[in-house]
Amino acid sequence: MNPSDHPLVIVVGAGGVGKTTLAAALALNQAQHGDDTLVMTFDPSLRLKDTLGIHEGEESDEVKVADYDDGSLTASLLDARRTFDRLIDRYAPDEEARRRILTNRFYDHLSGSLAGVLEYMASERLFEISQSGRFGRIVLDTPPTRQALDFLGAPERIVGFLESGALRIALKPWFDARGRFRATAKFGIIGRNVESFFDRMVGLELLRDMAEFFQAFAPLFDGFRERALEVQELLRSSDTLFMLVSAPGPQRVADTLFFARRLKEAGYNLGPVVVNRLHPHLGNDSKAGLPTVGSDQDGRRLLQWLAHRDAQGAAHLRDLLGKSHPVVELELRPDEPTDVQALAQLGDQLRKGIEDNLG
Repeated sequence: MNPSDHPLVIVVGAGGVGKTTLAAALALNQAQHGDDTLVMTFDPSLRLKDTLGIHEGEESDEVKVADYDDGSLTASLLDARRTFDRLIDRYAPDEEARRRILTNRFYDHLSGSLAGVLEYMASERLFEISQSGRFGRIVLDTPPTRQALDFLGAPERIVGFLESGALRIALKPWFDARGRFRATAKFGIIGRNVESFFDRMVGLELLRDMAEFFQAFAPLFDGFRERALEVQELLRSSDTLFMLVSAPGPQRVADTLFFARRLKEAGYNLGPVVVNRLHPHLGNDSKAGLPTVGSDQDGRRLLQWLAHRDAQGAAHLRDLLGKSHPVVELELRPDEPTDVQALAQLGDQLRKGIEDNLG
């Protein structure tokens, strides 16, 4: 259950709960304790990008953040298109097949924005890095809850597509060597009129691009299927631990339990549940009730009420989860970490919270 004991930690949760920052803090803490660590992230905030030194458009996939006596921290912003291009370079049977795929307009759209492909390429990149053996620890940040479930299910969807009848239909020779639609070519002028109609309604140019792509891509399908199965195995391995991050408050309990149940039912190894950004108690001089309008203590009483509400939510979540998963509470910080030192302090708090709850 301790992330320090697992080579791969995947941080999941809803949007806006601070999981990207916690993923970076966890990775930095691992590096400080002697591991060569990589943190991979989908979409960090601008401040966190500045802290980690990563930006879109850079030529390098990885940026060294810090070096320590025995460990180091490297950061990587996941780039689906670059990963897809690299797979084509690796698995294309020859240079001509590689060129046909990379210059295909349908591939340009598919690799850049099509739903499902981005998530699969992220899992593919994760597998690529884990197999390289260059890092002792990998911490992966994921998109918000619903997208994270898409990410985790992407390898299964790829396998399903590659084994479906839709792919066999796509691989049929719909166009002849001159780019004419075979179904209408033999009917002369009538066929050309029908083809013109299809062109206006569907767009034969797009269909040609799709047919060209699938024909060129066909030799790579077996390799993609094998890799997708290996990615599934990696995500469900006992070496992989999922850390679920939640916001405080009773209203968040149901969402957190839903995601935890989905992970367990899918066979993933769920570890600690982190309730992040709880309002801290200010002391015993104010009751944890609703603020009184007009009172000089309005601000303090409101904060006390928020702290009481957050503590109740965390306690309720702890009761529902029982001893199956430790619940770690982290207080709200005045500011998000904007440098490596602040990130290291957060990492220390996270490690201590996990160890205390496991102990």
